[in-house]
Amino acid sequence: MGDPKGFINISRKEAGYRPVNERIADFSEVEQVLNTRDRILQASRCMACGVPFCHWACSTHSRIPEWQDALYREQWEKAINLLHLTNDLPEITGRVCPALCEKACVLAIYEEPVTIRENEVALAEMAFKMGLIKPYLPKRRTGRKVAVIGSGPAGLTVASRLNRTGHEVTVFEKDENPGGLLRFGIPDFKLTKAVIDRRIDIYKKEGVIFRTGIYAGKDISARKLLETFDALCLAVGSREPRDLDVPGRDLPGIWFAMDFLSQQNRINAGANIPGRKRISAKGKHVIVIGGGDTGSDCVGTAIRQRARSVTQVEILPEPPLQRPEDNPWPYWPNTLRTSSSHEEGCVRLWSLSTNRIIGKDGRIHKVEMSKLKWKRENGRMIPEETGEKLTLEADMIILAMGFLHPVKDKLLKDLPLTFDERENIRGAEKGAPIFTAGDAATGPSLVVKAIESGQNAARDIHEYLMKRNLK
Repeated sequence: MGDPKGFINISRKEAGYRPVNERIADFSEVEQVLNTRDRILQASRCMACGVPFCHWACSTHSRIPEWQDALYREQWEKAINLLHLTNDLPEITGRVCPALCEKACVLAIYEEPVTIRENEVALAEMAFKMGLIKPYLPKRRTGRKVAVIGSGPAGLTVASRLNRTGHEVTVFEKDENPGGLLRFGIPDFKLTKAVIDRRIDIYKKEGVIFRTGIYAGKDISARKLLETFDALCLAVGSREPRDLDVPGRDLPGIWFAMDFLSQQNRINAGANIPGRKRISAKGKHVIVIGGGDTGSDCVGTAIRQRARSVTQVEILPEPPLQRPEDNPWPYWPNTLRTSSSHEEGCVRLWSLSTNRIIGKDGRIHKVEMSKLKWKRENGRMIPEETGEKLTLEADMIILAMGFLHPVKDKLLKDLPLTFDERENIRGAEKGAPIFTAGDAATGPSLVVKAIESGQNAARDIHEYLMKRNLK
């Protein structure tokens, strides 16, 4: 604990966002950066608790008090090494994680928690600037070959960890560049893609092989993969979107969130997409159906595309501003969250269920919705229709209602896999050297949870390969 009175003398200070009128004019990152002195003072607020609940809440069990102390003492190399012990991509989680750790910070019981997320990304960026994050070349090679399908956070974690233990790792990515959801699903105003490129360049120098534009199962068969590699890791994500089964769903102008977000990210990267194929919100009344983070990302993107209006609709009731009694610290608070995109100009509506989409002249014209009333029965929230209807003007609808399970493409059909009741990948049939990491196994979740899953998969694959070496 660097400063025993830091949490008493220093108030929480966030970097904050760029001004709204400035940031909506571009796709640059919205979050600003504190100067180094202020960041060190923020690290001094960590109390080095005897039982660090921040460590408990973090999916990767980050050694937060330890690297906060090193950060406070300006021991940059020690701090980044401690951070890297449990988090393979701190410069990314520091940008996009909802910071489960901060809500479990002991200070959060009565005061403002430590700025753990911001400290994390600041530390990572300082480490890159100082040349402390550099390629780690394995001292020996095991002669074992592993194929990783998918290059999102789980796939990258698996690939990096297995490569560093000496295995030869090839990552297959169906898109034109690696990164998966990080590159194509998260807007640039939250995560600039140069951050991903910088980390992947390190992995390439370490020996990880990336084969992009290769759709596993089609361009290379499941049989060929199993014949060529000693182990196969599926990190394909959970990309099957939840659809809306209502009259009018087939009208033009209705898009899934990932189609909308990924196209804009490609345009930002320089892709030349003809106007007739562009998904544009310019001058339109946009309805985003789905109140989660993906929906929020769609809101921010539509605003930057110069939508006339943006309305985000959620079927669940509006959360309270304060923790309810049945949701105590240190658990994640089920309270109202307002994102940077919401602050930019968006109407948020709650407890609404979509009845039908009304067309006019072959295009979307309006959306009819029913007002719901939620009540608790046997510990569960049950919706009831109130009879009240609401009609919203709409020229464009974006469906951001979450994801169901991995896309059941040819690869998943051809491999000897088993699936759980939600159609996530449970595992492989006995004896098959197939492993799963990330959302494909757990269902849709957070980047930090995908990293944790990737770490676990890498450990399991390494143990499997080493046991084979002993036979």
